[in-house]
Amino acid sequence: MKVINPDMPELYKYETDYRKIPLEYLNPNIRQGRGSIKWQPFATMPEQYERLEQYMLDQNKIERTILSDDQLKELNSKLIDKMFNDPYIELKYFSNGYINNEIGYVHKVDVLKSELHLSIKGVIEILSLLDIVEIK
Repeated sequence: MKVINPDMPELYKYETDYRKIPLEYLNPNIRQGRGSIKWQPFATMPEQYERLEQYMLDQNKIERTILSDDQLKELNSKLIDKMFNDPYIELKYFSNGYINNEIGYVHKVDVLKSELHLSIKGVIEILSLLDIVEIK
């Protein structure tokens, strides 16, 4: 086997990877390079990264689903049943391009404002009746 580092102790004479050799045996005059300075020009426009991230998030958005009259009647009957018999409700609703899930208790239904007041862990959250997609 060829001796690669003749001036080093026996343990490191045949080592080809400088990362495995302790610093005291390495030549201190070896240049370190520019380090992280070379990456600084890429971080000069943080707005660009924010905009690209927003584009990626917008790709996953969907349009609001349009429910038929039968589907609306079914949702209405389920909501009435939940109000009077079992206030515990699991529903899916549309919000800002996404379908979200909520679990809570029906607190109040405001027909004039078309709102559902839902109690979730003691906090009242107001959802639009038009945004509800599914009730379980």
